[in-house]
Amino acid sequence: MLAALVFILLCLHPAHGQTCTDGFAFDRRSRQCIDVDECRTLPDACRGDMRCVNQNGGYLCLPRTLYSQPFRPDPPVLPEPGYPDTAPSYPRLRPTAHCVLGYSLAEDGTCNDIDECETNSHHCNPTQVCINTSGGYTCSCTEGFWLLGGQCQDIDECRYGYCQQLCANVPGSYSCSCNPGFILNPDSRTCQDVDECEDEPCSHGCFNTYGSFMCNCDEGFELEADGRTCIDLNECGFSEFLCQHRCVNTPGSFSCICPPGYYVYEDGRSCEDINECETGNNTCTTAQVCFNFQGGYTCLDPLQCPRPYVEVSENQCMCSAENPACRDEPFTILYRHMDLSSGRSVPADIFQMQATTRYPGAFYIFQIKSGNDGREFYMRQTSNVSATLVLSRPITGPKTVVLDLEMVTVNNVINFRGSSIIRLTIFVSEHPF
Repeated sequence: MLAALVFILLCLHPAHGQTCTDGFAFDRRSRQCIDVDECRTLPDACRGDMRCVNQNGGYLCLPRTLYSQPFRPDPPVLPEPGYPDTAPSYPRLRPTAHCVLGYSLAEDGTCNDIDECETNSHHCNPTQVCINTSGGYTCSCTEGFWLLGGQCQDIDECRYGYCQQLCANVPGSYSCSCNPGFILNPDSRTCQDVDECEDEPCSHGCFNTYGSFMCNCDEGFELEADGRTCIDLNECGFSEFLCQHRCVNTPGSFSCICPPGYYVYEDGRSCEDINECETGNNTCTTAQVCFNFQGGYTCLDPLQCPRPYVEVSENQCMCSAENPACRDEPFTILYRHMDLSSGRSVPADIFQMQATTRYPGAFYIFQIKSGNDGREFYMRQTSNVSATLVLSRPITGPKTVVLDLEMVTVNNVINFRGSSIIRLTIFVSEHPF
């Protein structure tokens, strides 16, 4: 802002009587012309944001924010006037015109301002800027500097929090910048958050935060070390018990598969046996009987009783007591079939045997007659007329075991001893389910 300058040009002109020029007043005590302080005598000498600065023979209106060191020329030395003792009178000047300091007399008799800044006749320091005024000049500092000890010193704007985030002070000015994740607003001072998610930096989901962002992944994925890329999560590596049989990792998920003869249950993890005999998905002929077991099936041929036995039902053979060849043979052979899971926990009761015909005074003995070569089974008698087949050692399939379970009937009263056989075929599955 340019300073409003009010200065009274002073020229002395000869007249009938001599008087004080504008900006000066006659002092009766000292009997000489003295400067008038217009800043005191004129209440509205300067208006608005201007401040009044008294000058010799006038005054200046300067901005209040302007740092200046005005140069005030020394007051002109006027010749000592002579006054009569009886009445006051004004000093007489020479008949030639003179201009006050800061002005030069032109040929036409007018006083023109001297530009001290252009003529380099000012006394401003090298760090100051000379501003010409009417009748004088002022020494001021440029924007970004202030006057300190007669020198223009740089103002550290960063010290006063001009910037919202980062500030770099430079001579006479400053520059603002922002932290990563922010951009500078048009006011060049405040910072605005950058929505990094608009550039889609994440492979899946993005969540904008103040000054940054966060990436998240869909279910079944995890965030890599770069914080942006989502990679598939191998759920199968978490636990070997995630699936009952086998786990297959898929992008973002996993699936359980079951071995042949099984299907994946509703829970998506367990394996359930497929009953091929019920579904009809078997190769048995009409003459055969389909028997389902865990993970498979078998086709049982029609019963063929060994000699000298004869078939009495679809699963029982009998040796008649009237036949001499049956004297040392079990009275009956009953055919039974069952399935057993591989690796079943032990001990386990797996089959029950019981006498169906009871004779007074008789007692019964239960034993494994054949087929227990690996000693995986034993008979535990639970009463006088019953016993339980116990699995005593884990057995691993696939395997087929045929046991002859014998029930011996002893009656000492009538001196009788006879036996019956249950031929138990056990189909051990390949898997423990």
